[in-house]
Amino acid sequence: MKRITLQIFLLAVLITGACFGQTNPTMENQNQDRSAVLRIMESYKEALENLTTEGTLELFAEDSEVFESGGVEGTYQHYLDHHIGPELGHFNSFRFSDYTIELKVELPFAFTTESYVYTIGLKSENGGEGKTISRKGVATSILKKTDGEWKIVKMHNSSRNNGKN
Repeated sequence: MKRITLQIFLLAVLITGACFGQTNPTMENQNQDRSAVLRIMESYKEALENLTTEGTLELFAEDSEVFESGGVEGTYQHYLDHHIGPELGHFNSFRFSDYTIELKVELPFAFTTESYVYTIGLKSENGGEGKTISRKGVATSILKKTDGEWKIVKMHNSSRNNGKN
């Protein structure tokens, strides 16, 4: 009788441990993927706010595609060389506010939608007061996990008047 009671007790401990004591590896991996994607998106946003593109090329796949306000910008490398890189040189500041991000991970892809207001302080061309631009923006991005690494493969952003220009 003691042996049966001991066996039942051990079985109960094992079942309880299996149900409550272990983490779900799938859930843990999902949380890690979500965190990794959010870090990439935050890194890109922070670079723009710091008026630099340093380190941003590694966030994008080599064959990435960038679309902006109805235009096809090409790969991120092309966008970097011919659009956003030179453009940042004309700014005194670039700030995001009212920022939100939605994220959905469906391996091997992740989908983000960001909405925000951005405010750009332009440098003056003749030494006077620079102009300030404020616009509502939205961006959607598709990221792909390849060889354990997340990269942005497509990014589309657009904006409209915020009524504060």
